[in-house]
Order: sequence, then structure tokens, then C-alpha cells
Amino acid sequence: MQSVSVGWQVYDLTQSPLALGIVGLVEFVPMFLLALPAGELADRFDPRRIILLASLLETVASALLLAFVLTRQTSVWPLYAVILLYGTARGFSGPATRSLLPFLVPPEKLPRSLAWGSSVAQLAIIAGPALGGFAYALGPAIAYAGALVASLVGAAGVPFLAGRRVTPDLTLPAGRLARVREGVEFVRSRPVVFGAISLDLFAVLLGGAVSLLPVYARDILHVGPTGLGLLRSAPAVGAAMTALYLTRRPVERKVGHIMFATVVVFGIGTIVFGLSTDFSVSLAALAVTGAADQISVYIRSALVQFATPDAMRGRVSAVSTLFISASNELGGFESGVTAALFGTVPAVVIGGVGTLVVVAVWMRTFPPLRAVDRMRDVVPSGGALTPEVG
Repeated sequence: MQSVSVGWQVYDLTQSPLALGIVGLVEFVPMFLLALPAGELADRFDPRRIILLASLLETVASALLLAFVLTRQTSVWPLYAVILLYGTARGFSGPATRSLLPFLVPPEKLPRSLAWGSSVAQLAIIAGPALGGFAYALGPAIAYAGALVASLVGAAGVPFLAGRRVTPDLTLPAGRLARVREGVEFVRSRPVVFGAISLDLFAVLLGGAVSLLPVYARDILHVGPTGLGLLRSAPAVGAAMTALYLTRRPVERKVGHIMFATVVVFGIGTIVFGLSTDFSVSLAALAVTGAADQISVYIRSALVQFATPDAMRGRVSAVSTLFISASNELGGFESGVTAALFGTVPAVVIGGVGTLVVVAVWMRTFPPLRAVDRMRDVVPSGGALTPEVG
């Protein structure tokens, strides 16, 4: 709800695709600066505590957005300041959130749990933008108030997370900087992990069209804020349907080839969306990109979790968070700049073509990733996952 409202409001105030790109840049900067230190913290402290504190900070950001519209501000700069605060909260919570699931479920249930987690998240992503678009049409204060209530509910649920707990390492014999570097080196030294998360980085960095959806909704498809909410929900519809399918039929063989194939589909869907001037075709193309991206994310997440030992989860998740935030938020900035230079439609089409080029390069650069057959093939000697306790 919040992202749809902010996107529409920024474009409504500025009429500038570049201003939409700056939203992504402002959110990316604190995530870039905080992700690696936050991963080191997630390996030393209970991730649940970090998630709770970050959730409370996100709630403060939601309250400030509500205050922005209630005080009838007309400058876009206060919005950027709140987005900076929100990016700070996400920078802290990202590594902790991504490293938590293996501690909540036993190892044999992790692939299906990843699919179920994605399904629930995608259902929220379907409902949120659609509700946000409808609510914003009634008044931006209504949309921001709904986001604030949802943030409070989410924060209230964090203390009830159970599962096994790992004794935090508070000694830090190697020093914090060395531990952060250790996490980075772990990722760099494993072609499957590095190839998977870097593929997501560059594919979405080039092929993501989400930040430009307000331009499509207002100036190309002429569907208003309600249509914008539906456009934002369309990828999640495809992703949710795919995630639900994966809970019953998880990918078991040829996972490397399947991941590359789904990124190709993502790029083609992006090109179709970029060229479309029909609302239904645009919705269908976005749904296809969401479905393809869901399979890719599911495989990448499972490979990274299976390949990472417990003691490294926070730091590896931090590197993954850094790459993902770069692909999403920095990708939004790249889209805004490209749209300002070449136009909105060419920017999206160029991004889709760039995604296809990335797939071709990565298939040649990371043959071990392409060759992965089963998820558990990447478990390091000694086992990356430990049995659940309690």
C-alpha cells in the first residue's frame, strides 16, 4: 500500500520519471551502507530482536508518511527523507529476516517452507498494492493510515516467532571487520552462491520496470491510481500462483537450467510489457514476469540456504540482501535515469533485452551453477544445515 502511494504521489508532485528513480536511490543508499554490518549483527544476536527493532522503525516511517499528507506538504523532499528512514530500517532487517527461516523449520522442510513463505508474502504483495490503489483514490491519508496499521500488526507478531535458537558468538576473536570480510569471501569463493545472487542482481537491475509503473498508469495506459495498484499486484499474482504450485511440486531436478530459463522468460515478459498499450496485455505480461521471477528466487534462495553453514547465515544473507536491494532499489534509479534519457518505453525494452544478455553471459561464466541438478548437491562437506533442536 505504501509503495504504490509513494510512487503515485512523487510522480503527481513532479511529473518526472527521474524523481521516481531517485526514490529507489534514496532507499538503496542506507541499505547499501548497513547490509553487511547488519549481517554481522545477525550472526551475533538473535535475529528476532533485530527484526523487531527494524519493524518498529518502519512503523515510525509509516506514521511520518501519514503526517506528510495530513499537513498538506507539496514538496517532494520530505518524502525522500522518510524513504531514507525506511531504507535504514530495511537495511537492518534484511539480513536477519533472510537468515531466520532455517532456524524456524527442520532442514528437510526448508524447500517447501521457502515456497510457503513466498506464497504468503506474494498474497500480501497482491492485496497491498491493489488496496493501496483503491485507498489512494479515496484519499492518500486513507492509504497511509492503512499502511501504518499493517506495520503495527507486523511488528506485534515478531515476538511470537519460535523455532530453535543458536548461541550467539559474542567473543568476536577476529574482529567485526574481519567477520564481515569473511562473509564476503565465503560468497565470492563459491561459484554457485555468487553466480545465483549476482544473476538476480543484474537481471532485475536491468529488467525491473516496477518503478516506472506510475508513468504507465498515468500517461500510457491511462488507468489512474486504481490501475496502478492492479499493475503493482499483477507480478505478485503470477508469483503467488507459482509459489503455491511449488509447495506441492518443488523443483527437484535440473535446478540450474530451470533457473536460467525462468530469467529468460522474465526478460521476454518485460519486453512485452514495455511495448504494450493495452491494459489487459500489460497485466498478463507482468503476471508472467512475476511467475518466472518466483521460480528463480525460490531456486536461488534454496541454493544459498543449503550452501551456507549456520555460523555464516547472517553475513551471507547480508551479501544477498545487498545484491537484492541493489537490483530492486538501484534498479529503480537506473530505470528512472534511462527513462529520462530515452523515454519510458525504450527504457523498459532496453532493460528486458539487457536481461537476456545477462543470462547468456552468466551461463558461460558460472558453469557450476548451470550444472546443479538437486538442491542438496550444494551442501558443503560437514553439512550446511543442522537438525532442529527443541
